[in-house]
Amino acid sequence: MDLNSRKFKILQAIIDDYILYGIPVGSRTISKKYNMGLSSATIRNEMSDLEELGYLEQPHVSAGRIPSVKAYRLYVDSLIKSGVLEGTSSLNLQSYFNKHIKHIEDILSHATQVLSELTNYTALAILPKDTSEKIRNLKIIPVTKDTALLILVMQSGSVYNKVIRINSGLSVDTLNHISNLLTESLSNKNIDEVSGVLFDLIKDLNSNRDFLIKLSDSIKYMVNYENHNKLTLGGTSNIFNYPEYASVEKAKSILTLLDTQDELVELLKQYGEMQFTVKIGPENGIIGLDDCSIITATYSTPTNARGTIGIIGPTRMPYKHIIQILNNVSYELTNLFDDN
Repeated sequence: MDLNSRKFKILQAIIDDYILYGIPVGSRTISKKYNMGLSSATIRNEMSDLEELGYLEQPHVSAGRIPSVKAYRLYVDSLIKSGVLEGTSSLNLQSYFNKHIKHIEDILSHATQVLSELTNYTALAILPKDTSEKIRNLKIIPVTKDTALLILVMQSGSVYNKVIRINSGLSVDTLNHISNLLTESLSNKNIDEVSGVLFDLIKDLNSNRDFLIKLSDSIKYMVNYENHNKLTLGGTSNIFNYPEYASVEKAKSILTLLDTQDELVELLKQYGEMQFTVKIGPENGIIGLDDCSIITATYSTPTNARGTIGIIGPTRMPYKHIIQILNNVSYELTNLFDDN
């Protein structure tokens, strides 16, 4: 049995109706609302065939049909093939973005809030892994006799901090001396240059060799991994406005994923080199998100480092509209980084 043009038109109508209302769709609804010139009985037979082909599901015996993941995938693929997803929405988003925001984390937080407001879904994003980002300042502040707070300020305005272990014999004066020396030596250097600079300093500060090696590792970890593994969220509660997540069990599952973040961060990292991605239901590979879709787009910084921003919501979302808004937001986000 083939998916001919008539079956495809009926399937599209069912998907559009279900996305809009979230109610199982019957043959009479399609016959009345979509003017296909087909009787309700003919449409019912075609819907039976679509169910047999795996494109429709019937949640209850007496209910109409709802689209399957296979149907949504066909729907999105047809949109991609038609080229309509390459455009942006007609919304003028410039007024949504505050050009005076300077810090990279604040810019990303603002962008996820804007995206969540425009889509009514939960927005999520990660910062790019940018080893070309340059250091502005560094400070080591004693906390206890064997710990100190390492503060790293980048030229982008990003601030990293981490509690590090120090030798108990290091005095406050020695730490201040090392801190000043590191600021002088590392200023305007990128993360890839840190090891080489600190290796040269070891010759002058040989007695603190082990401390400097650990310091080098801490600096690279903070910039390369710690911040790149941090998920920025906007409109966290939006997803619970949809009936798909009304049950306590489903809500708890989503909240756990948003709270622990690890799986979502790894998912966004995978899509960092792709213009946009659409993962529907089980395609996202995360247990508990079987009835969610995740759509992502990439943005870039002036150093051409790429980050990822996206939304998470029910599988019955208006994909064309959401992807075009996401394209808009990623474009404005890239421009905002360029301006700052």
